[in-house]
Amino acid sequence: MTEQDNVAGAVHTMYPAGPKGPVCYASLARDSEACRERLVATLWEAFSARENPGCQSSAGVPLPIQVVAGPLGRPQLLVGGIPGPGISFSEGGGKVWAALCGARSEVGIDVAGAEEFTGDYPVDRVFLPEELQHALGLTNGDRAAACALLWSVKEAFVKALGCAFHRVEPRQVRVYPPAAQAQDGYDFPVALSTGTSQQFQPSASLPTWVRSRPLGQMWLSIAQLDRRPAAHE
Repeated sequence: MTEQDNVAGAVHTMYPAGPKGPVCYASLARDSEACRERLVATLWEAFSARENPGCQSSAGVPLPIQVVAGPLGRPQLLVGGIPGPGISFSEGGGKVWAALCGARSEVGIDVAGAEEFTGDYPVDRVFLPEELQHALGLTNGDRAAACALLWSVKEAFVKALGCAFHRVEPRQVRVYPPAAQAQDGYDFPVALSTGTSQQFQPSASLPTWVRSRPLGQMWLSIAQLDRRPAAHE
């Protein structure tokens, strides 16, 4: 995977391995209820200019965009009333973050800070011992930072899955050590435990690469899954 800044300045583009296509992501200060709308508009403008430069009505008027809540609260982007690219949100560091990907995949984004995992945080109920061990090696032994890293990876994965932690437990999401350090971060193979993955489409049981990068005392993670790995009812 490689990353680079988009010409829009605040918008960044991640290029994952495989045929899924790029992910655009950005953040804005959480200063009002309208910040999400501004963030979505900014991302959609950058994404559509890159992927679908002619994505507008026959009259030349940009199609209206709207975010609605899908099953289990999953956000869904509607473009002209039609389901559009996958979209995901997170909040952290006083900002709202969002990621947008192509129509062939779903996306999950999460930001987690080390301060969330201090004190009596129930580490043993959330992370597997081997996960915490390899994460500590990436954070110079800082346990709170290691927990923030692992949580952001797991949360991004289940957001892309569409169920968050409503249908799976954190320890049922297994984070494997990164094969190598990626540009400005790490690529983690992530998969559901064997028994849990039977609830979902086959793509959910396969290792999925989740990109994570440090942002000061926080970690930003972005996951992509084949569309649509929704849980069976």
